[in-house]
Amino acid sequence: MDDVPALDEPLKKSLGPATAKVMAEALDLHTVGDLLHHYPRRYAERGELTTLSDLPLDEHVTVVAQVSDARVHTFNGAKGRGQRLEVTITDGYGRLQLVFFGKGVHKPHHDLLPGTRAMFSGKVSLFNRRLQLAHPAYELLRGDGDAAVDAWAGALIPIYPATTKLESWKIAKAVDAVLPSAADAVDPLPEALREGRGLAELPDALRLIHRPRTQADIAAARERLKWDEAFVLQVALARRRHADTQLPAVPRRPAADGLLTAFDAKLPFTLTDGQRKVSKEIFDDLATDHPMHRLLQGEVGSGKTLVALRAMLAVVDAGGQAAMLAPTEVLAQQHHRSVTEMMGELAEGGMLGGADKATKVVLLTGSMGTAARRQALLDLVTGEAGIVIGTHALIEDKVKFHDLGLVVVDEQHRFGVEQRDALRGKGKQPPHLLVMTATPIPRTVAMTVFGDLETSVLDQLPAGRSPIASHVVPAADKPHFLTRAWERVREEVENGHQAYVVCPRIGDEEDQKKAAKRKPSAEDEAEKRPPLAVLDVAEKLAAGPLAGLRIAVLHGRMHPDDKDDVMRRFAAGELDVLVATTVIEVGVNVPNATAMVIMDADRFGVSQLHQLRGRVGRGSAPGLCLLVTEMPEASPARQRLGAVASTLDGFELSRIDLEQRREGDVLGQAQSGVRSSLRVLAVIEDEEVIAAAREEATALVLADPDLAAHPGLRTALDALLSEEREEYLEKG
Repeated sequence: MDDVPALDEPLKKSLGPATAKVMAEALDLHTVGDLLHHYPRRYAERGELTTLSDLPLDEHVTVVAQVSDARVHTFNGAKGRGQRLEVTITDGYGRLQLVFFGKGVHKPHHDLLPGTRAMFSGKVSLFNRRLQLAHPAYELLRGDGDAAVDAWAGALIPIYPATTKLESWKIAKAVDAVLPSAADAVDPLPEALREGRGLAELPDALRLIHRPRTQADIAAARERLKWDEAFVLQVALARRRHADTQLPAVPRRPAADGLLTAFDAKLPFTLTDGQRKVSKEIFDDLATDHPMHRLLQGEVGSGKTLVALRAMLAVVDAGGQAAMLAPTEVLAQQHHRSVTEMMGELAEGGMLGGADKATKVVLLTGSMGTAARRQALLDLVTGEAGIVIGTHALIEDKVKFHDLGLVVVDEQHRFGVEQRDALRGKGKQPPHLLVMTATPIPRTVAMTVFGDLETSVLDQLPAGRSPIASHVVPAADKPHFLTRAWERVREEVENGHQAYVVCPRIGDEEDQKKAAKRKPSAEDEAEKRPPLAVLDVAEKLAAGPLAGLRIAVLHGRMHPDDKDDVMRRFAAGELDVLVATTVIEVGVNVPNATAMVIMDADRFGVSQLHQLRGRVGRGSAPGLCLLVTEMPEASPARQRLGAVASTLDGFELSRIDLEQRREGDVLGQAQSGVRSSLRVLAVIEDEEVIAAAREEATALVLADPDLAAHPGLRTALDALLSEEREEYLEKG
């Protein structure tokens, strides 16, 4: 097998430099192994004519169809007379037009005769209200002995994820060249596991996924490859969990009659059963001599901040300090405000009027003045401040703690693993870690993404919370609905309440420059207008339907003092309507705000809409959320909004959201720019595989933490973690 390339060999040795260059640029494939793990997206049967009736506009597609008509048209153009070849293909259900111009007419005119069957690949466009492929690449499927056709021998034709630079059949030919090297694939699955679950051997699975003879071949290959992806990832997470249990930590037990007891005594309400249960899980973890590593997830408004505060108070009771890390200054300021309000005199340690058991709660952000920042740093290093709430400023080298015992990270998906570890490294010993996410996550996703954290779930809303009515406002179809929406806002204000209006864009000069550079989305094209902007909408509302009301704007590019002032005035009831971007998405708590109008709601994701909606209905009065859209009724965007309006169950909405997105997005890979390693595993559909892989991985790591008896698994793990630079664990 010396002439067979190893899986880590560069593709240029097997395919030549030109093809290898296109593979790298178009599909990020660099080695033989990369290409073998670039699996077909679907399979066309030799006798099957692919459906043409549901082709997506502006997407690159590969279809199998038969030529029904081909005609050459001569026309007079700017450069003289020219020729255009129009070919109509059919699958018996739908028809599609192909068009070729100029010098590109001759070969297809000779090849694409009526009755000819072929694969066609190109980008779907619209011309004269008809879908077409302009200058598509094609591969004939007649069995005429041609070598190019012989490559397609077999009952099933693999259709690969392709690009305009690299058609599916060219990828298939490249795979043929390297497929013999599948025999060298090192199997990451322990033999006992593979045999116990009746899974195919890896070399066989790779051959079957690329060149199946039957549907059963495809099923067997996919089942095996799903296990590879699930198991290697779960082993990585299990090893991380195991390593955390080996680290020393200072147990933090709250004093019997300390700060936590005093805080609980002054709460104006009783904790929900869910809050008590989750708090016990956290306190049990804090009492151990290895670091807590727990994810606290819950429904919008379920009281996660209160649970986190009680954990911080328990640590302060035990002589330590607690830090809460927030992703934005607005959210850090909001958390600081709500924590000091909840604690009252207990947050005034060392100050006149402070309670006996009080501590100091300080805020630390990048935009603070020098004097305030110097005092905050001093309070931290001396231990005067038991609790600090801040942004990335907490991570800087000059920030020193007296005894950091607990780190609470809010909205974990906005922080990289390096930033989190930098903060954890500020304790004398590794501090305990509590991660909060305001986006409910289905169990499988939690196991896949947060698999190295123990999970606590708050799914019960506190008593007194009001229901939120949600409605879609189709502004284009029924403009009078939008008029009624502004009337409803006025009615809420007249009844003594307040409202939010949310827009996707700011509308200042810098924002407009960015918008000009941004490639327009399908929605932009459909609407022929840019997203609505805070500054524009606020001006129009003040001069029109909401004239006379006290309106202010809030967005991320305002000066921090101005942002804080606007939020303080809104919270104090000095403003009626806040026109804002998504800076209010999480953490903002104004119980008197009862109405929200989300402009261009179709431009937001499902989970984001749910987060925004959670800003209303936080008091005793019912909440109202109006989702304004210009998109037509039949569009996927409208269906998405309908799903949001139909349920307040964040877990259900999160599942809908994830089903509509690529797995790479689910794992946070798209944001990091690193290609996802999930190729066949679907976190929503493959719940049982992920759960079983977690059990197997946990048992294996417990028995052999260093994987000494599993060299193949160790190799796969090294490849995963070096290639992704631990990006898989970014949220861990």
